Amino acid sequence: MKLWISLLAITAALFLASGHRDNIVDAASAQTSPNMSFFVTSAKHKTANLGGLKGADSICQKLAAAVGLGNKTWRAYLSAEQDPDNGNKPTDARSRIGNGPWVNANGVAVAKDLAELHARKGDATVFVDERGQRVPGNWPGSPQPNEHDILTGSTPEGTVMSGRTCNSWTSESPDTPAQVGHADGIGRSGDTSASAASWNSSHDNGGCNDTAPRGGAGRLYCFAAK
Repeated sequence: MKLWISLLAITAALFLASGHRDNIVDAASAQTSPNMSFFVTSAKHKTANLGGLKGADSICQKLAAAVGLGNKTWRAYLSAEQDPDNGNKPTDARSRIGNGPWVNANGVAVAKDLAELHARKGDATVFVDERGQRVPGNWPGSPQPNEHDILTGSTPEGTVMSGRTCNSWTSESPDTPAQVGHADGIGRSGDTSASAASWNSSHDNGGCNDTAPRGGAGRLYCFAAK
């Protein structure tokens, strides 16, 4: 009897171990779509001082290269009030990212063009990082803390929002904020109406010195412009 129980226990243990191993293999074998042209950064930033647009673009480029797509030209979806590459004039986020279409790391369509992109809402299953992982937010079952506030400095139309760019992404001042969007399109208490659903312009983050307090982690949207 004891021998039978021991054999049963060993068999169960081997079954569970096999299932766990299969899960690990499945996770490891998941690959970023070679067609990816959009992602939310997995990299996080304590402040909104990103080293300007060039620094932000570099972040996008490095993360894309890490998943084998460094051959594309990546741009951060950020508006700036003073862009050195534009004669220190304002630059709109929508003008930096090409014309589409855009596809995420899982091969899912994000938008076919600029008009569709700026007409859509945030979605946790679409606005994923460069490895296809969801961004923690207000979606059901999400891990915490909430990190769905993505830095943009932009209006819903993708143009610069004055006073909400952290001095064109070079400031760590607690006295000026950055405009953010909700990657999951969900606000407090499950609100999916109006600005709560906006992926690029939901509210300000409180201060350039700390991206976390209102539900952020200093993440960015990255688009393949070419």
